[in-house]
Amino acid sequence: MKALLTALQEGHLLELPEGTKEESLQFLSRLIEADPDLDAGSLVEEAVLTREKTKNSGLGYGWACPVARTPKEGEVICAAGWSPQGIEYNSPDKKPVHLIVLYYVPDSRKNEYLKEIAALNRVIEKTPALQNLATIKDIAEARHKILDLINVSLESSIPDAKARMIRLETKAALVASQEVQKQPVSLDLSRIVPASILVMPGGRPTILAQDTELITHLEGLPNLAEMLARDNRVEQGSYVLLVRSSTTYQLERVLYDCLVLKPAGSPHQSIPSSRN
Repeated sequence: MKALLTALQEGHLLELPEGTKEESLQFLSRLIEADPDLDAGSLVEEAVLTREKTKNSGLGYGWACPVARTPKEGEVICAAGWSPQGIEYNSPDKKPVHLIVLYYVPDSRKNEYLKEIAALNRVIEKTPALQNLATIKDIAEARHKILDLINVSLESSIPDAKARMIRLETKAALVASQEVQKQPVSLDLSRIVPASILVMPGGRPTILAQDTELITHLEGLPNLAEMLARDNRVEQGSYVLLVRSSTTYQLERVLYDCLVLKPAGSPHQSIPSSRN
């Protein structure tokens, strides 16, 4: 979900003007064509409209993921648009589309794109909370829907064995850091919440987690990026955040893989999981 995350961070999620499917695709194509990393003369609009004539990109449930393919080199670029009124799209379920995610894909990045679109489609099919887009009230809520999609995709990719290992590692880390000093270890594992945090220069960190209360808390921390860069353990109030690993990407973007211990008695507010 790297391309979609980058689109959100770079402001490539916009409210679509009222119009037809073709007009909406033209709008998003021009947004991608304005990307400074894109070669001049990249015909995104022409490519996506031509492909759409033979292969409808509606996924159902109010989502659509059109693609513009190119033989040129480069990165996968993404732009998303939210339509409050819905767009007639001739999707398989015949429902109007409210969220369009447009991909610009160089041929050399085809596999990267196919993995992302397959994960996106799979999560939407299995997650009821992502299937009612007509109720979205504003662009902020549309952004949270996409973040929920990314979050469920990340969590559902973790095998059960790895999830158990994460819990055990967290328990051991908390004991080692004297979270429970000289007391019998009795840790409520429901308080442990996995989270991914994307930090980009000049922007606030993006929190990906299943727990809405945790997202709100972490997004409210003014110096979270600095604290993560300085230490692999962050304590804020009754929350304890442990950094398991971090990955640095181009343009100084850092993705932190974290586990968070929530306060005892704190409610778990989550979107439905895609796991059975």
